[in-house]
Amino acid sequence: MTLLQIIVLAIVQGITEFLPISSSGHLILVPRLTDWPDQGLLMDVGVHVGTLAAVTIYFRADVARMIAAFWHMVTLKKDANQPDRRLMIAIILSTIPVVLIGGLASKMGWTDAWRTIEVIGWTSIIFGILLYILDHKCGAARKISDMRYGHAILIGFAQVLAIIPGTSRSGITMTAARGLGFSRTEAARFSMLMSIPTILAAGVLEGIKLVESGNMTLGLDIFLGAGLAFITALLAIAGLMKWLEKSSMTPFVIYRVLLGIGLLALVYR
Repeated sequence: MTLLQIIVLAIVQGITEFLPISSSGHLILVPRLTDWPDQGLLMDVGVHVGTLAAVTIYFRADVARMIAAFWHMVTLKKDANQPDRRLMIAIILSTIPVVLIGGLASKMGWTDAWRTIEVIGWTSIIFGILLYILDHKCGAARKISDMRYGHAILIGFAQVLAIIPGTSRSGITMTAARGLGFSRTEAARFSMLMSIPTILAAGVLEGIKLVESGNMTLGLDIFLGAGLAFITALLAIAGLMKWLEKSSMTPFVIYRVLLGIGLLALVYR
């Protein structure tokens, strides 16, 4: 990969990972629309690792409290903070469906079959419209402290849909949380906390493949891409959380629908 390709892919990943517009879809579109060779899943995961570092640092207080709660739980201490323990367990429960079903889909080769412009076009529109409906029609009274394990499991199963490119992991989990009555900022916060174990699991699996391949040149590319993705993701997270304090998801919906229409026009013309 050239330096320009790495820079473009890293910036695209950093900006789109936590916005409800599908990072995987954009990473597939970049080489398709520029005639660059597909960067492959390893580079995809490499830049995802950069975003993992960004979300962990941005929500470091939440992460630290959940780690402490986990440690208290496994050491059978009775003074663990109950809200932090519930949040930690909720994150674990929400991750299980995508790990099991996503692993199966990857092993069966379904994820490669779905990496097409047509699929991204349709999912961008369909799940963008669903986001708009639930964002505007559902209440916003619930906070993360109101999260029940049943809520977490439902959001976790919604995350499974993000296996299909263009759906958007952050988009579909925010959509599900809004449908359950969580506020926009709380829906975004839970979605981003969910991303930590999900991205970590994917990074570990693909990292093992990288080591086994012995391709150190590709490893250096991933390191550079991860660093650039980290910077842009950190800025994107801060911007999104600030935006959602006073505004809706509508601009992202408009972008998704216009992108989907443009892609389908390109496919069916």
